[in-house]
Amino acid sequence: MTYHPKSEFISIMISRGFLADCTDYQGLDEAMQAGVVPSYIGYDATAQSLHVGHLLNIMMLRWLQKSGHKPITLMGGGTTKVGDPSFRSDERPLLGPEQIDANIRGMGQVFSRYLSYGEGETDAIMLNNAEWLDSLNYLEFLRDIGRHFSVNRMLSFESVKSRLDREQSLSFLEFNYMILQAYDFLELNRRYGCLLQMGGSDQWGNIVNGIDLTRRVIDHEVYGLTSPLLTTSDGRKMGKSQGGAIWLNGDMLSPYEFWQFWRNTTDADTGRFLKLYTELPVEECDRLGALAGSEINEAKIILANEVTTLLHGAEAAQAAQDTAREVFEKGGVGDDLPTVTLSPAEIEGGISVVQLLVKTGLAKSGKEAKRLISENGARLDDAPLTDAGLMLDSGAFAAPIKLSAGKKRHALVKLDS
Repeated sequence: MTYHPKSEFISIMISRGFLADCTDYQGLDEAMQAGVVPSYIGYDATAQSLHVGHLLNIMMLRWLQKSGHKPITLMGGGTTKVGDPSFRSDERPLLGPEQIDANIRGMGQVFSRYLSYGEGETDAIMLNNAEWLDSLNYLEFLRDIGRHFSVNRMLSFESVKSRLDREQSLSFLEFNYMILQAYDFLELNRRYGCLLQMGGSDQWGNIVNGIDLTRRVIDHEVYGLTSPLLTTSDGRKMGKSQGGAIWLNGDMLSPYEFWQFWRNTTDADTGRFLKLYTELPVEECDRLGALAGSEINEAKIILANEVTTLLHGAEAAQAAQDTAREVFEKGGVGDDLPTVTLSPAEIEGGISVVQLLVKTGLAKSGKEAKRLISENGARLDDAPLTDAGLMLDSGAFAAPIKLSAGKKRHALVKLDS
Protein backbone atom coordinates (compact mmCIF):
# COMPACT_ATOMS: atom_id res chain seq x y z
CA MET A 1 0.00 0.00 0.00
CA THR A 2 2.00 3.00 -1.27
CA TYR A 3 -0.74 5.66 -1.21
CA HIS A 4 -0.36 8.11 1.70
CA PRO A 5 -3.83 9.45 2.52
CA LYS A 6 -4.58 12.86 3.98
CA SER A 7 -8.09 12.05 5.27
CA GLU A 8 -8.48 10.65 8.77
CA PHE A 9 -10.79 7.79 7.76
CA ILE A 10 -8.57 6.23 5.09
CA SER A 11 -5.53 6.64 7.36
CA ILE A 12 -7.37 4.67 10.07
CA MET A 13 -8.47 2.00 7.58
CA ILE A 14 -4.87 1.44 6.45
CA SER A 15 -3.15 1.63 9.86
CA ARG A 16 -5.62 -0.73 11.56
CA GLY A 17 -5.73 -3.33 8.75
CA PHE A 18 -9.28 -2.72 7.44
CA LEU A 19 -8.39 -1.98 3.83
CA ALA A 20 -8.20 -4.62 1.09
CA ASP A 21 -8.85 -2.43 -1.97
CA CYS A 22 -10.34 0.86 -3.15
CA THR A 23 -11.61 1.87 -6.59
CA ASP A 24 -9.95 5.32 -6.43
CA TYR A 25 -7.79 6.11 -3.38
CA GLN A 26 -7.04 9.68 -4.37
CA GLY A 27 -10.58 10.58 -5.46
CA LEU A 28 -12.11 9.21 -2.26
CA ASP A 29 -9.40 10.80 -0.11
CA GLU A 30 -10.09 14.20 -1.66
CA ALA A 31 -13.86 13.80 -1.27
CA MET A 32 -13.36 13.00 2.42
CA GLN A 33 -11.27 16.12 2.91
CA ALA A 34 -13.83 18.27 1.07
CA GLY A 35 -16.84 17.45 3.28
CA VAL A 36 -19.13 14.83 4.81
CA VAL A 37 -19.18 11.60 2.75
CA PRO A 38 -22.38 9.52 3.18
CA SER A 39 -21.30 5.87 2.94
CA TYR A 40 -23.21 2.60 3.08
CA ILE A 41 -22.88 -1.08 3.78
CA GLY A 42 -25.70 -3.47 2.89
CA TYR A 43 -26.98 -6.26 5.13
CA ASP A 44 -29.29 -8.94 3.76
CA ALA A 45 -31.83 -10.14 6.32
CA THR A 46 -30.97 -13.85 6.22
CA ALA A 47 -30.98 -14.41 10.02
CA GLN A 48 -32.51 -12.92 13.18
CA SER A 49 -29.18 -11.53 14.33
CA LEU A 50 -25.94 -10.26 12.90
CA HIS A 51 -22.90 -12.38 13.78
CA VAL A 52 -19.20 -11.82 14.45
CA GLY A 53 -18.49 -12.00 10.71
CA HIS A 54 -20.37 -8.68 10.35
CA LEU A 55 -18.47 -6.96 13.14
CA LEU A 56 -15.50 -5.93 11.02
CA ASN A 57 -17.59 -3.78 8.68
CA ILE A 58 -19.72 -2.44 11.56
CA MET A 59 -16.43 -1.19 13.06
CA MET A 60 -15.65 0.43 9.68
CA LEU A 61 -18.93 2.36 9.88
CA ARG A 62 -18.13 3.34 13.47
CA TRP A 63 -14.71 4.73 12.49
CA LEU A 64 -16.33 6.46 9.51
CA GLN A 65 -18.71 8.31 11.84
CA LYS A 66 -15.94 9.12 14.32
CA SER A 67 -14.03 10.62 11.38
CA GLY A 68 -16.86 13.06 10.64
CA HIS A 69 -18.79 11.20 7.92
CA LYS A 70 -22.32 9.76 7.62
CA PRO A 71 -22.94 6.00 7.89
CA ILE A 72 -25.91 4.38 6.13
CA THR A 73 -26.95 0.90 7.25
CA LEU A 74 -28.93 -0.50 4.34
CA MET A 75 -31.17 -3.42 5.24
CA GLY A 76 -31.87 -5.74 2.34
CA GLY A 77 -35.63 -6.10 2.64
CA GLY A 78 -35.76 -6.29 -1.16
CA THR A 79 -32.52 -8.09 -2.08
CA THR A 80 -33.07 -10.81 0.55
CA LYS A 81 -36.01 -11.95 -1.59
CA VAL A 82 -33.45 -12.82 -4.29
CA GLY A 83 -30.36 -13.98 -2.36
CA ASP A 84 -26.72 -13.09 -2.97
CA PRO A 85 -25.00 -15.92 -4.92
CA SER A 86 -21.48 -14.55 -4.24
CA PHE A 87 -19.08 -17.45 -3.58
CA ARG A 88 -21.92 -19.78 -2.53
CA SER A 89 -22.09 -23.36 -3.73
CA ASP A 90 -25.89 -23.47 -3.67
CA GLU A 91 -28.93 -21.21 -3.77
CA ARG A 92 -30.00 -19.55 -0.52
CA PRO A 93 -33.38 -20.66 0.84
CA LEU A 94 -35.97 -18.00 0.00
CA LEU A 95 -37.62 -16.25 2.94
CA GLY A 96 -41.16 -14.81 3.13
CA PRO A 97 -41.84 -11.10 3.81
CA GLU A 98 -42.83 -11.70 7.47
CA GLN A 99 -39.59 -13.57 8.22
CA ILE A 100 -37.52 -10.91 6.44
CA ASP A 101 -39.18 -8.12 8.47
CA ALA A 102 -38.65 -10.06 11.72
CA ASN A 103 -34.98 -10.60 10.82
CA ILE A 104 -34.52 -6.88 10.10
CA ARG A 105 -35.95 -6.01 13.52
CA GLY A 106 -33.60 -8.49 15.18
CA MET A 107 -30.53 -7.29 13.27
CA GLY A 108 -31.36 -3.64 13.94
CA GLN A 109 -30.81 -4.07 17.69
CA VAL A 110 -27.03 -4.18 17.26
CA PHE A 111 -26.29 -1.09 15.16
CA SER A 112 -27.29 1.46 17.79
CA ARG A 113 -24.54 0.08 20.08
CA TYR A 114 -21.92 1.17 17.53
CA LEU A 115 -23.50 4.11 15.67
CA SER A 116 -25.31 7.29 16.64
CA TYR A 117 -28.57 7.62 14.67
CA GLY A 118 -30.43 10.88 14.20
CA GLU A 119 -31.14 13.85 11.96
CA GLY A 120 -27.69 15.52 12.10
CA GLU A 121 -25.26 15.81 9.20
CA THR A 122 -23.05 12.95 10.42
CA ASP A 123 -25.79 10.95 12.20
CA ALA A 124 -26.33 7.45 10.89
CA ILE A 125 -29.51 6.51 9.06
CA MET A 126 -31.04 3.07 8.57
CA LEU A 127 -32.77 2.37 5.26
CA ASN A 128 -34.46 -0.63 3.64
CA ASN A 129 -33.97 -1.25 -0.07
CA ALA A 130 -37.51 -2.66 -0.30
CA GLU A 131 -38.45 1.05 -0.35
CA TRP A 132 -37.40 1.29 -4.01
CA LEU A 133 -37.01 -2.35 -5.12
CA ASP A 134 -40.52 -3.56 -4.20
CA SER A 135 -42.19 -1.03 -6.51
CA LEU A 136 -40.02 -1.56 -9.59
CA ASN A 137 -41.80 -2.03 -12.90
CA TYR A 138 -40.07 -4.97 -14.57
CA LEU A 139 -40.20 -3.73 -18.18
CA GLU A 140 -39.11 -0.20 -17.25
CA PHE A 141 -36.31 -1.61 -15.12
CA LEU A 142 -35.06 -3.81 -17.97
CA ARG A 143 -35.17 -0.90 -20.41
CA ASP A 144 -33.64 1.79 -18.14
CA ILE A 145 -31.21 -0.26 -16.03
CA GLY A 146 -30.75 -3.71 -17.60
CA ARG A 147 -29.35 -2.29 -20.84
CA HIS A 148 -26.27 -1.05 -18.96
CA PHE A 149 -25.18 -4.56 -17.96
CA SER A 150 -23.09 -6.86 -20.14
CA VAL A 151 -23.84 -10.54 -19.52
CA ASN A 152 -20.33 -11.38 -20.76
CA ARG A 153 -18.84 -9.14 -18.07
CA MET A 154 -21.17 -10.44 -15.35
CA LEU A 155 -20.12 -14.00 -16.18
CA SER A 156 -16.46 -13.02 -15.74
CA PHE A 157 -16.90 -11.99 -12.07
CA GLU A 158 -15.15 -14.42 -9.75
CA SER A 159 -18.25 -14.86 -7.55
CA VAL A 160 -20.25 -16.14 -10.55
CA LYS A 161 -17.38 -17.92 -12.30
CA SER A 162 -16.51 -20.01 -9.25
CA ARG A 163 -20.07 -21.35 -9.20
CA LEU A 164 -20.19 -22.10 -12.93
CA ASP A 165 -16.71 -23.67 -12.93
CA ARG A 166 -17.99 -26.24 -10.44
CA GLU A 167 -20.92 -26.87 -12.80
CA GLN A 168 -23.37 -25.83 -10.09
CA SER A 169 -26.59 -24.23 -11.22
CA LEU A 170 -26.95 -20.44 -10.93
CA SER A 171 -30.60 -19.45 -11.22
CA PHE A 172 -31.77 -16.42 -13.21
CA LEU A 173 -33.18 -15.10 -9.92
CA GLU A 174 -29.71 -15.09 -8.32
CA PHE A 175 -28.11 -13.70 -11.48
CA ASN A 176 -30.29 -10.60 -11.02
CA TYR A 177 -28.86 -9.96 -7.55
CA MET A 178 -25.83 -8.00 -8.77
CA ILE A 179 -28.05 -5.76 -10.89
CA LEU A 180 -30.26 -4.99 -7.88
CA GLN A 181 -27.26 -4.25 -5.65
CA ALA A 182 -25.85 -1.92 -8.29
CA TYR A 183 -29.25 -0.21 -8.48
CA ASP A 184 -29.15 0.28 -4.68
CA PHE A 185 -26.00 2.39 -5.03
CA LEU A 186 -27.58 4.46 -7.80
CA GLU A 187 -30.73 5.09 -5.71
CA LEU A 188 -28.74 5.91 -2.56
CA ASN A 189 -26.71 8.43 -4.53
CA ARG A 190 -29.85 9.98 -6.04
CA ARG A 191 -31.81 10.13 -2.79
CA TYR A 192 -29.15 10.64 -0.11
CA GLY A 193 -26.00 11.80 -1.91
CA CYS A 194 -24.24 8.54 -0.96
CA LEU A 195 -20.68 8.54 -2.36
CA LEU A 196 -19.16 5.34 -0.99
CA GLN A 197 -20.09 1.67 -0.75
CA MET A 198 -18.06 -0.57 1.55
CA GLY A 199 -18.10 -4.33 1.99
CA GLY A 200 -16.00 -7.47 2.18
CA SER A 201 -13.63 -8.19 -0.69
CA ASP A 202 -16.11 -10.80 -1.99
CA GLN A 203 -18.39 -7.84 -2.84
CA TRP A 204 -15.84 -6.17 -5.16
CA GLY A 205 -17.66 -7.11 -8.38
CA ASN A 206 -21.05 -5.98 -7.05
CA ILE A 207 -19.57 -2.66 -5.84
CA VAL A 208 -17.85 -1.96 -9.18
CA ASN A 209 -21.17 -2.65 -10.96
CA GLY A 210 -22.87 -0.01 -8.82
CA ILE A 211 -20.15 2.55 -9.54
CA ASP A 212 -20.39 1.92 -13.30
CA LEU A 213 -24.21 2.10 -13.27
CA THR A 214 -24.26 5.38 -11.30
CA ARG A 215 -21.75 6.90 -13.71
CA ARG A 216 -23.68 5.75 -16.80
CA VAL A 217 -27.19 6.72 -15.64
CA ILE A 218 -26.63 10.03 -13.82
CA ASP A 219 -22.93 10.73 -14.51
CA HIS A 220 -22.01 10.93 -10.81
CA GLU A 221 -18.63 9.91 -9.43
CA VAL A 222 -18.90 7.39 -6.56
CA TYR A 223 -16.40 5.08 -4.86
CA GLY A 224 -15.93 1.58 -3.48
CA LEU A 225 -13.79 0.28 -0.63
CA THR A 226 -13.40 -3.32 0.52
CA SER A 227 -12.10 -5.03 3.65
CA PRO A 228 -10.20 -8.33 3.71
CA LEU A 229 -12.18 -11.53 4.22
CA LEU A 230 -10.95 -12.60 7.61
CA THR A 231 -9.78 -16.03 8.51
CA THR A 232 -8.17 -16.92 11.81
CA SER A 233 -4.49 -17.90 11.89
CA ASP A 234 -5.50 -21.58 11.86
CA GLY A 235 -7.44 -21.06 8.61
CA ARG A 236 -11.01 -21.02 9.96
CA LYS A 237 -13.57 -18.51 8.76
CA MET A 238 -13.92 -15.70 11.30
CA GLY A 239 -16.95 -16.09 13.55
CA LYS A 240 -17.34 -19.85 13.38
CA SER A 241 -16.87 -21.93 16.51
CA GLN A 242 -17.64 -25.48 17.59
CA GLY A 243 -20.98 -24.29 18.91
CA GLY A 244 -22.01 -22.54 15.67
CA ALA A 245 -22.26 -18.87 14.73
CA ILE A 246 -21.20 -16.22 17.24
CA TRP A 247 -24.36 -14.11 17.28
CA LEU A 248 -24.31 -10.44 18.31
CA ASN A 249 -27.81 -10.37 19.83
CA GLY A 250 -27.65 -11.10 23.56
CA ASP A 251 -30.77 -13.27 23.48
CA MET A 252 -29.15 -15.61 20.94
CA LEU A 253 -25.68 -15.74 22.53
CA SER A 254 -25.03 -14.68 26.11
CA PRO A 255 -22.52 -11.88 26.81
CA TYR A 256 -20.45 -14.46 28.72
CA GLU A 257 -20.20 -16.77 25.68
CA PHE A 258 -19.40 -13.77 23.47
CA TRP A 259 -16.65 -12.69 25.89
CA GLN A 260 -15.32 -16.25 26.01
CA PHE A 261 -15.08 -16.39 22.19
CA TRP A 262 -12.66 -13.43 22.22
CA ARG A 263 -10.78 -14.71 25.27
CA ASN A 264 -10.08 -17.89 23.29
CA THR A 265 -8.42 -16.00 20.39
CA THR A 266 -5.19 -17.68 19.27
CA ASP A 267 -1.93 -15.94 20.22
CA ALA A 268 -1.14 -15.12 16.59
CA ASP A 269 -4.46 -13.30 16.04
CA THR A 270 -4.53 -11.21 19.23
CA GLY A 271 -2.69 -8.10 18.00
CA ARG A 272 -4.57 -8.04 14.69
CA PHE A 273 -7.97 -8.44 16.37
CA LEU A 274 -7.18 -5.68 18.89
CA LYS A 275 -6.63 -3.31 15.94
CA LEU A 276 -9.78 -4.39 14.09
CA TYR A 277 -12.28 -4.85 16.90
CA THR A 278 -11.28 -2.35 19.60
CA GLU A 279 -10.49 1.36 19.70
CA LEU A 280 -7.22 1.03 21.57
CA PRO A 281 -4.35 2.98 19.94
CA VAL A 282 -2.49 1.04 17.24
CA GLU A 283 0.79 1.20 19.20
CA GLU A 284 -0.90 -0.36 22.23
CA CYS A 285 -2.44 -3.11 20.06
CA ASP A 286 1.01 -3.90 18.64
CA ARG A 287 2.54 -3.95 22.14
CA LEU A 288 -0.15 -6.28 23.50
CA GLY A 289 -0.02 -8.53 20.44
CA ALA A 290 3.74 -8.96 20.82
CA LEU A 291 3.47 -10.32 24.38
CA ALA A 292 4.59 -13.91 24.78
CA GLY A 293 3.99 -16.84 27.11
CA SER A 294 1.36 -16.38 29.80
CA GLU A 295 1.42 -12.58 29.34
CA ILE A 296 -0.49 -12.89 26.04
CA ASN A 297 -3.46 -14.12 28.11
CA GLU A 298 -3.72 -10.65 29.66
CA ALA A 299 -3.88 -9.21 26.15
CA LYS A 300 -6.71 -11.63 25.30
CA ILE A 301 -8.66 -10.57 28.40
CA ILE A 302 -8.24 -6.92 27.35
CA LEU A 303 -9.47 -7.86 23.85
CA ALA A 304 -12.50 -9.72 25.27
CA ASN A 305 -13.34 -6.86 27.66
CA GLU A 306 -13.02 -4.14 25.02
CA VAL A 307 -15.11 -5.95 22.37
CA THR A 308 -17.79 -7.04 24.87
CA THR A 309 -18.01 -3.52 26.33
CA LEU A 310 -18.72 -2.06 22.88
CA LEU A 311 -21.55 -4.54 22.21
CA HIS A 312 -23.05 -5.36 25.61
CA GLY A 313 -21.71 -2.63 27.92
CA ALA A 314 -18.98 -2.43 30.58
CA GLU A 315 -21.05 -4.21 33.26
CA ALA A 316 -21.61 -7.26 31.06
CA ALA A 317 -17.90 -7.41 30.22
CA GLN A 318 -16.94 -7.23 33.89
CA ALA A 319 -19.54 -9.88 34.84
CA ALA A 320 -18.16 -12.18 32.12
CA GLN A 321 -14.61 -11.71 33.33
CA ASP A 322 -15.67 -12.38 36.94
CA THR A 323 -17.53 -15.53 35.89
CA ALA A 324 -14.53 -16.76 33.90
CA ARG A 325 -12.26 -16.23 36.90
CA GLU A 326 -14.74 -18.05 39.16
CA VAL A 327 -15.08 -20.99 36.74
CA PHE A 328 -11.46 -21.38 35.66
CA GLU A 329 -9.34 -20.22 38.57
CA LYS A 330 -11.49 -21.29 41.49
CA GLY A 331 -13.41 -24.21 39.99
CA GLY A 332 -16.70 -22.55 40.93
CA VAL A 333 -19.97 -22.24 39.10
CA GLY A 334 -20.17 -18.52 38.23
CA ASP A 335 -23.36 -16.49 38.08
CA ASP A 336 -23.16 -15.56 34.41
CA LEU A 337 -22.79 -18.96 32.75
CA PRO A 338 -25.32 -19.89 30.04
CA THR A 339 -28.19 -21.54 31.90
CA VAL A 340 -30.88 -24.01 30.82
CA THR A 341 -33.92 -24.28 33.10
CA LEU A 342 -35.84 -27.57 33.00
CA SER A 343 -39.46 -28.05 34.04
CA PRO A 344 -40.32 -30.88 36.47
CA ALA A 345 -42.18 -32.58 33.59
CA GLU A 346 -38.98 -32.74 31.52
CA ILE A 347 -37.15 -34.78 34.14
CA GLU A 348 -40.03 -36.99 35.20
CA GLY A 349 -38.66 -40.52 35.00
CA GLY A 350 -35.13 -39.15 34.67
CA ILE A 351 -33.17 -37.37 31.93
CA SER A 352 -29.97 -38.61 30.30
CA VAL A 353 -26.74 -36.65 30.53
CA VAL A 354 -26.52 -36.95 26.73
CA GLN A 355 -29.83 -35.05 26.42
CA LEU A 356 -28.51 -32.39 28.79
CA LEU A 357 -25.36 -31.86 26.71
CA VAL A 358 -27.57 -31.30 23.65
CA LYS A 359 -30.07 -29.05 25.47
CA THR A 360 -27.27 -26.79 26.73
CA GLY A 361 -25.76 -26.51 23.24
CA LEU A 362 -22.49 -28.08 24.36
CA ALA A 363 -23.11 -30.80 21.77
CA LYS A 364 -25.09 -30.49 18.53
CA SER A 365 -26.49 -34.03 18.64
CA GLY A 366 -26.73 -37.11 20.81
CA LYS A 367 -24.06 -38.73 18.67
CA GLU A 368 -21.67 -35.82 19.25
CA ALA A 369 -22.44 -35.86 23.00
CA LYS A 370 -21.61 -39.58 23.23
CA ARG A 371 -18.36 -39.04 21.33
CA LEU A 372 -17.46 -36.16 23.67
CA ILE A 373 -17.99 -38.45 26.67
CA SER A 374 -16.06 -41.37 25.13
CA GLU A 375 -13.09 -39.06 24.38
CA ASN A 376 -13.07 -37.78 27.99
CA GLY A 377 -14.07 -34.30 26.85
CA ALA A 378 -17.15 -33.89 29.09
CA ARG A 379 -17.36 -33.08 32.78
CA LEU A 380 -20.20 -33.00 35.29
CA ASP A 381 -19.65 -30.58 38.19
CA ASP A 382 -15.93 -30.53 37.23
CA ALA A 383 -15.63 -34.35 37.52
CA PRO A 384 -14.88 -36.43 34.37
CA LEU A 385 -18.05 -37.80 32.78
CA THR A 386 -17.42 -41.38 31.66
CA ASP A 387 -20.88 -42.98 31.43
CA ALA A 388 -22.89 -41.93 28.34
CA GLY A 389 -25.87 -43.86 29.73
CA LEU A 390 -26.02 -41.86 32.99
CA MET A 391 -29.58 -40.83 33.97
CA LEU A 392 -30.33 -38.00 36.40
CA ASP A 393 -33.50 -37.72 38.46
CA SER A 394 -35.03 -34.72 40.25
CA GLY A 395 -32.81 -35.31 43.30
CA ALA A 396 -29.72 -34.52 41.21
CA PHE A 397 -31.04 -30.99 40.66
CA ALA A 398 -31.18 -29.92 44.30
CA ALA A 399 -28.48 -27.45 43.23
CA PRO A 400 -27.67 -26.32 39.67
CA ILE A 401 -25.58 -28.81 37.68
CA LYS A 402 -22.51 -27.56 35.83
CA LEU A 403 -21.72 -29.30 32.53
CA SER A 404 -18.50 -28.74 30.61
CA ALA A 405 -17.29 -29.61 27.12
CA GLY A 406 -13.52 -29.34 26.96
CA LYS A 407 -11.80 -26.76 29.14
CA LYS A 408 -13.50 -23.65 27.83
CA ARG A 409 -17.22 -24.32 27.29
CA HIS A 410 -19.56 -24.54 30.27
CA ALA A 411 -23.27 -24.35 31.03
CA LEU A 412 -25.58 -24.67 34.03
CA VAL A 413 -28.73 -26.77 34.21
CA LYS A 414 -31.25 -26.09 36.95
CA LEU A 415 -34.76 -27.13 37.84
CA ASP A 416 -37.59 -24.61 37.56
CA SER A 417 -38.85 -24.02 41.06
